Amino acid sequence: MKSLSKKNLGELGEKIAVDFLKKQGIKIIEKNFRSKFGEIDIIGQIDNTLVFFEVKTRSTLAFGQPYEAVNKTKIKKIKKTIEYFLFKHPKFTNKALRIDVLSLILDKQGKIKDIRHFKNIL
Repeated sequence: MKSLSKKNLGELGEKIAVDFLKKQGIKIIEKNFRSKFGEIDIIGQIDNTLVFFEVKTRSTLAFGQPYEAVNKTKIKKIKKTIEYFLFKHPKFTNKALRIDVLSLILDKQGKIKDIRHFKNIL
């Protein structure tokens, strides 16, 4: 079987992440919210908290764990994008905010080898 391309791997990782979050009772508000500052993979809501999920998916550990790619620069872009999201959607400004990371490792065929949920990374 042919292995997944980087783009397909990322898309599959985000689909798996959405399913994973829904099973935990998280309401999905939006996927792939883009601004000039960056992109937020998944925006969800848990009770009165709006959660911004960064999904990192890899099929090999040659470049380290997926979550290790969420560095200070990436977090800064996420924060700017959150500000823009709240500007565009003022109905959410009264919610508590949180940034989470979902770190997925899939095999070459796209089967889950490992999934980790890091909550409130700030």
